[in-house]
Amino acid sequence: MKATEIERKSFDKSLDGILELFNNLEEDVPIIHFSDDVIENIERAKEKYGEDRVHQKINAIVGEMLSWLELEEDDSGSEAEETTDNDS
Repeated sequence: MKATEIERKSFDKSLDGILELFNNLEEDVPIIHFSDDVIENIERAKEKYGEDRVHQKINAIVGEMLSWLELEEDDSGSEAEETTDNDS
């Protein structure tokens, strides 16, 4: 059975409504909160160098920075604690 044009439009509208509800179920929370200046520079870089290249560069830099941190748990099961000179 083929749907009529009216049925198709009704289905499309209903599907759009369902997708909008689904997309609004969870609030989008950014992983990193950049300052306005950084966001502006990222946008300018994307215009100049392209979105893919800028994403690759940012991912490489963040990945390198995260490699400096102890993210794995130690043998006792507790997370590694960062110590500073002020802790003494």
